[in-house]
Parts: sequence; structure tokens; C-alpha cells
Amino acid sequence: MFHERVSPLTGVLSKPMTYAIIKVAGKQYRVREGERLLVDRLAADDGDTFSPDVLLVGGAGPPALAPADVNVTARVLGGVKGPKIRIGKYKKRTGYRRHTGFRASLTQIEIESIGGAKYSAKRPAEKAAARDEQTERVADKSADRPKGMPANYEEMTVAEIKDAASDWNAPMLAAALEYEQGHGKRKGALAALESAIAAKEDS
Repeated sequence: MFHERVSPLTGVLSKPMTYAIIKVAGKQYRVREGERLLVDRLAADDGDTFSPDVLLVGGAGPPALAPADVNVTARVLGGVKGPKIRIGKYKKRTGYRRHTGFRASLTQIEIESIGGAKYSAKRPAEKAAARDEQTERVADKSADRPKGMPANYEEMTVAEIKDAASDWNAPMLAAALEYEQGHGKRKGALAALESAIAAKEDS
């Protein structure tokens, strides 16, 4: 797992940092490269990488406190539940008994490297792929959207459509009806749009 490295300044073989003490969510952990551990639930997606605060590193020499040139890279593997803790309450001679349980929400992470440059929340390739996928999704959504449809129609509920349909003009109603027939197919929305279109024609 650990490989000797050549210093770019001296050309001498140097041993890598073998362990580090990091702080994650207010708690401290002693970690090594490749080690997996459970921490309090993090607000990060599966597969994201992050750099926790490094408090101490050691292994290649005397331990160094809060080194500025050493970073630890960790990858989020996923959210898990901790072991169940059973809680019981009892009062004698009253028949009072209560039982409940608790499982902590945790996140499993893996230490990818100790030392080197900091990583961003996602790798550049993953960022580019996610950006391209989002662009394609927006383009596909725009292509399927009939021209003249009311703004934010896709997010509207049936009740909101019923309330707003009377204020839309004929082209907007026609576009909304076309979209609903091809995508949503909500009976309440279809009935509201058809009723609004009939009222416009009668008037």
C-alpha cells in the first residue's frame, strides 16, 4: 500500500506519511491510507471526495502538528445506520413500561491519500460529465416543451393549474394542453385546461 517516494528537491528516497489525525464533523480520528471508517452523517453525495482538517501527521519522522503542506483526501462511500440502541423505562408498582430504540445516522468514508494537493468535492472528469448530463437534460426538456407554454408549468400542481388556467390566453392553454397530453396526462389538469379552452371559445 505504501511506496517510497523520491523527493523532487534532494533526489533522496523518503518514506510517506503513514498516519494522520484528522477532524471530521467536530471529532478526531487516527487514519491510514486505504482505511475505512464511520463518521457522523455528512452532507455529501456518494462518491464525493473532500479534504478534512489535518491536525497531525506522522510516520516519516517526528510527528508534525497542523502541517500546512500535507492534505488528506477522503471519499464518501455512502450513508449507513449505526447499531441499534434499545432504551427502556420502568416504574415499579405502576405498570409503567416504555421501550424505544435509536440508530445513529452515519457516513462511511475511505481515506484515499495522505499528502499531496487538495482534491475538490468532485473529480474534474466527474464534474464535466455531470455538467454535460445536466446540459443534455435541459436541452431535451426545452425540445419537448411546446412554444408559448406558461412559465414553470412542469412544476405546477393540478390545483394550481385549475386556479391559473382562467388567466391564460388561448395559445398558452393550447400549449399547456399539448404538453399535458404528451407528458403529464393528469386527468384533473386535462379537464381544467379543456374547460378553460371551452370558456375562451364561448366568450
